[in-house]
Amino acid sequence: MRSTVPLKRVTRMAYGDSLAAGTRVDGDFPVVGSGGISGSHSSSNFRAPGIVVGRKGSYGSVHWLPSGGFAIDTAYYIDERLTSANLRWLYYVLQAVDLKGPSQDVGVPGLAREAAYEVSVPAPPSLDEQRCIADFLDAETARIDQLTALRSRQSELLGDHWRSEVSAVLLDLTTRYGDVRIRHLLMGMEQGWSPQCEDRLVENGEWGVVKAGCVNSGKFDASQHKALPAGVEPRREFAIKQGDLLMSRASGSTKLIGSVGIVGELRSNLLLCDKVYRLQINRTRAHVDFVAHTLRSHQVRMHLENGISGAEGMANSLPSSVVKDCVIPDVPVGKQSAIASALDRSAESVARARKALAASVGLLAERRQALITAAVTGQFDVSTASGRNVTDGVTT
Repeated sequence: MRSTVPLKRVTRMAYGDSLAAGTRVDGDFPVVGSGGISGSHSSSNFRAPGIVVGRKGSYGSVHWLPSGGFAIDTAYYIDERLTSANLRWLYYVLQAVDLKGPSQDVGVPGLAREAAYEVSVPAPPSLDEQRCIADFLDAETARIDQLTALRSRQSELLGDHWRSEVSAVLLDLTTRYGDVRIRHLLMGMEQGWSPQCEDRLVENGEWGVVKAGCVNSGKFDASQHKALPAGVEPRREFAIKQGDLLMSRASGSTKLIGSVGIVGELRSNLLLCDKVYRLQINRTRAHVDFVAHTLRSHQVRMHLENGISGAEGMANSLPSSVVKDCVIPDVPVGKQSAIASALDRSAESVARARKALAASVGLLAERRQALITAAVTGQFDVSTASGRNVTDGVTT
């Protein structure tokens, strides 16, 4: 194991600069903050190559910029002027240590530079050895990243394939039975409440308000909520009940708007938020599970995505009129339950496969991190080692 030194013995970190979106001039240099690249600019404030470390927001994040770029004021940057170490080796070192631990800023969490300087890092070996470690990790992490991308793509393709199957079933049903707009199957449609909440889970009979992402996975996730502060009276007309059909109304990602989920068994008192619709299905006209499946089809997804509002103050929002104009097969209600059950079984099979792929991706991330840590701390000699066994058990 290599001895350690404070980070300030290895490098300095410079503050990024303010760069409002309206003052940017598209150019050859990436604009980089704590969350990564967010655009381009005609000039840079750090040289190529460089490292950007998150200061606010995703503080402690580490980004490699081979072309140099413009670090904004939510981040620090490091280039050849600020360290005598091999920058690629330093990039891996910063990934191996805990930069989130020394947050010292009050209010909005962040990475204070003086606290970061006291973080213990491996003492730099010779420059030749630094380059050797960096070359080894470049090769081995590239293999892991390639496999991770493959697993993620497989998961996306599984989801696309299932939606295509659902779409084919629904097209056949439409041919046989005709179609109907969702508005004719609704007894009501509402969006919820937007109180100030505490970012924690509810306890012992407290009330909470669901987050916009409570249905992003295609199922209702009761853990996606915030607690209503003590003393705030819950608006019980927005209480969520088992069997409710919910749809995401607003989100930072247009791909997630229109996601649906049916509320299962509830163990907490939860309220509807204003970024989620509750669709009240007329149970004499339609089966809620059948409607939920139809709303996940390619045809409906395209209709919803085309209807997302981009007007000022309504960006990334789905108007209720667009939802009500969704067209689904007008299958007799007595036949819908059996169709929904068959689609449920198909969805569960796909969900199991995607869960296995997600576990594989998680395991690869753990092994990637372990490999980086072991290499930079000197747990093995990279000149004779191979990292190929890090993917054992996750290559199927």
